[in-house]
Amino acid sequence: MPEHKIDATKWIDSYSDYLYNYTISRVSDSEIAKDLVQDTFFAGLKSMKNFKGEASERTWLISILKRKIIDYYRKINSKKGKAEVRMSYSTDSDGEGEWLEERVEDKSYKNAEDTLENTELSVAIYNCLDKLPQKQAQVFKMKTIENFDTEIICNELNITASNLWVIIHRARTALSSCLEKNWY
Repeated sequence: MPEHKIDATKWIDSYSDYLYNYTISRVSDSEIAKDLVQDTFFAGLKSMKNFKGEASERTWLISILKRKIIDYYRKINSKKGKAEVRMSYSTDSDGEGEWLEERVEDKSYKNAEDTLENTELSVAIYNCLDKLPQKQAQVFKMKTIENFDTEIICNELNITASNLWVIIHRARTALSSCLEKNWY
């Protein structure tokens, strides 16, 4: 198998505009788009040895960028439902000296009824998971419940990332349908 050479010195001139335009259409923030493209180039540099030449460099970089965009949205969505806690180490009232100490989950909305409903939902989800084809259930549990990385799941189950997301989509669709019939 011939070794495929990558010339990373030409990436910025050759691909930065394309990657930026691709990103800005998905995140709608110029600074974030620039950061994601930069992260893509860094990730590409780190994993150059893994480039097999099965696709063009641009296609390979786009696949890295897609994962960066997905990670960006996951990060944003993981912060939902959390409250900011601000602490001041200064007695000045002008706001100087404040910093974001930590983020904590806002538990003020939880009550016994919510807890019971969550327990019932959990039981319903697991009952519906048992009705899925084995591979769909396994992939869904690994990705969504156990929070395994895509790469680890793909390697362990010998599937592609695209296949993984198709399986996840099908599992979610089936779970949604099952929950509508059996839980609501």
